[in-house]
Amino acid sequence: MIFRGVKISDLSKLSILLILGGFVVIGVSFYFFAELAEEVMEKEPLMIDKLAINLMSNIQQGWLGNAFGMITEAGSVLWLTIASGILIIYLLFFSDKSKWISVYFLVNMLGISLLTKVLKLAFERKRPDVLEKYDGTGFSFPSGHSTGAIVFYGFVIYIVFITNMKSSVKWVVNSFLGLLILLVGLSRVYVGVHYFSDILAGFSFGLAWLLICILALEMTLWRQQRRQKKKQEALFT
Repeated sequence: MIFRGVKISDLSKLSILLILGGFVVIGVSFYFFAELAEEVMEKEPLMIDKLAINLMSNIQQGWLGNAFGMITEAGSVLWLTIASGILIIYLLFFSDKSKWISVYFLVNMLGISLLTKVLKLAFERKRPDVLEKYDGTGFSFPSGHSTGAIVFYGFVIYIVFITNMKSSVKWVVNSFLGLLILLVGLSRVYVGVHYFSDILAGFSFGLAWLLICILALEMTLWRQQRRQKKKQEALFT
């Protein structure tokens, strides 16, 4: 069986399971986003947003506000732009990995930026509060900090996963990055510039886009390896 030039028989069972699992997660993520979007379009307050607001109001502390104020910057446009530039330079000039990784990383970041802006304009949901201090301007749904955080740090998690680091180091680094993604999302609710449903929508849509880019990258890398293998075989025949 051949799918877009790829022989299924050439793929390992693990690869097939990962690809199928990726498509399932993408489908579930888009479905969850669509459900949230439908609720938002009705212009009625969501119960989950009310619960989150009440919870955050009950745990307001000075030190916690300062902490979340710093954490939320980890998902800001300025920081993600700088960090993306640094990562691209590393991938292009200091990494022994395929240059396709930097290409798809760029597509990953530019794509989510454009898609998030389009979605914000499409839904035009007003924020619970407008605070320029925390980039709390413009429309609210979905959260740009959440989409940006999950696609950037998620891609870094993927890069760490494919390196030759020790498994224990990978788990520590990736666990930290995963926690950071969640904290960036929660910080937007804590500082009062997003509803919790904005965060969930940002995570679900961002995860779907991230997996699409990674699956496309993996397919490209597989084809590249296959071409190189054929060239090597031709030299010895």
